[in-house]
Amino acid sequence: MTLGRAQVELYVRWMQEIRRFKPATVSRRMAVVTGFYRTCVIDTVLAHSPAEYVRRPRVPNESPVLGLSHLQFEALLAAARLSDNRFDFALVAMLGLLGLRICEASRTDVHDLGEQHGHRVLLVHGKGGKETLVPLPPAVGRAVDHAIDDRPAGPVLLNRRGRRMDRHCATLRLHALAETAVVRLPQVHPHLLRHTYVTTMLDAGVDLRDVQIAARHADPRTTMRYDRARKNLDRHPNYILAAYMASAT
Repeated sequence: MTLGRAQVELYVRWMQEIRRFKPATVSRRMAVVTGFYRTCVIDTVLAHSPAEYVRRPRVPNESPVLGLSHLQFEALLAAARLSDNRFDFALVAMLGLLGLRICEASRTDVHDLGEQHGHRVLLVHGKGGKETLVPLPPAVGRAVDHAIDDRPAGPVLLNRRGRRMDRHCATLRLHALAETAVVRLPQVHPHLLRHTYVTTMLDAGVDLRDVQIAARHADPRTTMRYDRARKNLDRHPNYILAAYMASAT
């Protein structure tokens, strides 16, 4: 409670320089800090908020990552489906076709599967303890069933030692699948497939609001960042110039 603005600014620098958080992450965390101190001022616990004039990093209007292209995603799914590792297809399907975060996919257990109103569903344990029912398309259901392989309980995704798959193991599996699928990208990581989930739905013509609900974005601006970046590439003036100069090139 006795912190001053200098200490709050040091916290921002620590997130940026030591933890190397992205601007959006720093901004979100500072929003929590600012809200806390604002409440303290409202409740007369503090006279002034030490976070009031602390500058947050600028968050770009566009998402810096667009995810895999349609063909790249198809190639990755095919590689996972044909893999000798029976958990690969479930991993890619849960991340790329359900839009789960890797922490959500890794903590999914067999008992989280069920049925409601004629739909096969998965209970997702999300951020902040939030639970959401997500419908399973048939292809994802088959992938999950193949991973479970008649096990009555335990994690859906396992590593080679038979333990719950973690982020590190998932990243290694995606790297191997990307090599098999000849997907050439500077970085292949689990969250890339969540980006792919959002951008692929937008490309398929799903309404922005429906995408926000499916991706469980609390703030619609998060979803809009994906859409804006995608449209900026699709409508870039370079294509108009190239078409105009086609006869000369």
